[in-house]
Amino acid sequence: MAFFSTIVEGIYSVIGNYGWSIMIFTLLVRLILMPFDWRSRVSMRKMTLVQPKIQELQNRYSKDPEKLNRKMGELYKQEGVSPLSGCLPLLLSYPILILMWNAMRDVANQQLVQQVLGILQEGGNTMPPMEGWLWVKNIWMPDSPFSAVLPNLDSLRMIGGDVWTKYFTPEVIATLPGELSALTAESFTGNALLPTVQQIYSVLAQTPVYLANANPMPGWTFSFLGFNLSIMQNYNGYFLLPILSAVSQFAMTAITPQQPTAQQGQQSGQGTMNFMKWFFPLFSLYICASYNGAFALYWVTANLIMMVQTWGINKYLDQKDAKKAAVAGEGSIK
Repeated sequence: MAFFSTIVEGIYSVIGNYGWSIMIFTLLVRLILMPFDWRSRVSMRKMTLVQPKIQELQNRYSKDPEKLNRKMGELYKQEGVSPLSGCLPLLLSYPILILMWNAMRDVANQQLVQQVLGILQEGGNTMPPMEGWLWVKNIWMPDSPFSAVLPNLDSLRMIGGDVWTKYFTPEVIATLPGELSALTAESFTGNALLPTVQQIYSVLAQTPVYLANANPMPGWTFSFLGFNLSIMQNYNGYFLLPILSAVSQFAMTAITPQQPTAQQGQQSGQGTMNFMKWFFPLFSLYICASYNGAFALYWVTANLIMMVQTWGINKYLDQKDAKKAAVAGEGSIK
């Protein structure tokens, strides 16, 4: 996690914008993983070509599972394929996804604490510096009209005490208004942390800049699936990144060749594929709608790059197979 955060920060020191830095970082990650994607696509193509032989073995040894497994292993070895090779990019992508999640959370937490501190130190009358990207005003908050541009209590509660104490030093605390000047390092540890965050938020929520930018629009609160949603006065975005994450996830699933398996064509296997086809887009919509815009941008960028890679690899392999077929056809005519 710290390694990923350091890389993103390094790119940011050159680019000067976290949004574009995250996109460049994502491109670098996908380029590193591209050889694994290539090997996976080639292996899946080979698996497709040997499917008739696999089906023949299944029909011949349907009553002898032990012999079937042995013959299948021999066939895989002879053809130089592995049924697990198609899963390799997935096995590599998801750990990176989790690491990126944590890295973006780490950076976001630091940025949000700095924004809170900036408001408090300026007497609550000035908006703190914010990192925007295109239509997103504060990339460390969700891209949504239901999310204010300034951090809310829920987002502040997710921040660990180590981040608070990094910026709320004794020297800084002494400059804070009212009761906040009595905070200590112990205020951010153990069971004292959440009450301290509540105390900070209570002061923050009464500042003029927060009242003007972080409250709901009057009359724009409604219920949806048991949740109360409010359009904020100074909303952070238009919900485009969550929508793009779901659409790109669905499109990527549609253009990605399915790994041929013994279950393929059977009702249970088809049901599983249909479930995954819809589950991942809905899951990405939920995550990107509830998490910060920086991570949503990473998700969308990764999906778009993988779509381009998949399209390019498939096109190249199709052309290669077509040339082989043409050469084989010319040979048979001669």
